[in-house]
Amino acid sequence: MDMVIIGLGIFLALMFNFVNGLNDAANSIAAVIATRALSPIKAIALASVCCLIGPLLFTTAIAETIGESIVSSSFLSIHLIFSAMVGAVLWVYLASHFGIPVSSSHALVGGLVGAGFAVGGLGAIIFPDMQSVIVLIVSVIMGGFVTAGIIILVARMHNEDGTKYIPISFLAGIAFTVPILIITGAIKISGLFAVIIFIVVSPMLGMISAFLFGIIIMKICRRKNPQMLDKRFRTLQVFTCAFQAIGHGANDAQNAMGIITAMLLAAGMISSFNVPLWVILASCFAISLGTFLGGQKVIDKMANKITRIRPYQGVSAAASGSIVLSFMTALGVPVSTTHAISGAIMGAGLTRGYTSAVQWTNVREIVAAWFLTIPCAAVVAGLVYFVYSSILL
Repeated sequence: MDMVIIGLGIFLALMFNFVNGLNDAANSIAAVIATRALSPIKAIALASVCCLIGPLLFTTAIAETIGESIVSSSFLSIHLIFSAMVGAVLWVYLASHFGIPVSSSHALVGGLVGAGFAVGGLGAIIFPDMQSVIVLIVSVIMGGFVTAGIIILVARMHNEDGTKYIPISFLAGIAFTVPILIITGAIKISGLFAVIIFIVVSPMLGMISAFLFGIIIMKICRRKNPQMLDKRFRTLQVFTCAFQAIGHGANDAQNAMGIITAMLLAAGMISSFNVPLWVILASCFAISLGTFLGGQKVIDKMANKITRIRPYQGVSAAASGSIVLSFMTALGVPVSTTHAISGAIMGAGLTRGYTSAVQWTNVREIVAAWFLTIPCAAVVAGLVYFVYSSILL
């Protein structure tokens, strides 16, 4: 019976990567389609190939986070993992059906949390220590105030009213304080703690980076021929789209790797958490296949219903989102590609104005889905485990 559950679990993990690609196809290609740099078919084909390459270029640190840092190993079993996978796949599929760009990574984390809670209560979940939480909160607030103060001072030096920049500069301070703390080793952020923190930080990093990148491009190119610039930036967009797809594949394909490896470890089929090569290749293929088939409703929302972007803004959004994804993948944080790229698209749109450039009604719908994903997937996975255990255990 256990071998059947393991086989079904591996199938579900690969199916999860498939629906991940189905939903998150929009992340890599929304900007390049919106500016008509590539047709939808060509963009999807390019993203599929790059998603396949991405996981082979990075470490498997995210797979280890998924498999070892969410639920305590003493509670981890093939039955818990199976229930978590069912909950996550159901939530991502429903979101894709209704065109909601949710985070597949967070759906998986929510599934693990819900199934873990059903098995062992709060004791099964790996929570951060309160000291780290307090240090982080104090640090990011200080970072926000310091950045806002610097921006106001610089604005006054140029005889400008710096108060209008307070909200964006405060957010920038918060967004960049967290990665600085991680890089310097001032605080250790991992597991569920890191996932929750980066629900907020990753879209902010994407938005601020794309906004600043877009402003720099505007300053440099303000006297250039618009038609010539559009042509050049459309060509450049193809490369940034590829880079973005590599980052997406590298980060999100590791979700299935972590689940399958954790299941093999729980079943005693491997002695330590080392991701087998066949697991890496199968996970890469599954996410690439999902990306190739594409989630057309999600692509339409990401490409056309957040903001209208021109080629230079598409480049700034794709480049900024890719840098955020690559950075987080290197740190081993299963950050949401949906969050990072959505934030980058918003930031690119903001270069044309706050109130008119971005369709905030659609943005609010997307952001609401971000915060609902973990609890919704957790509830579904918890119910699945309850039904599953009642029938089979």
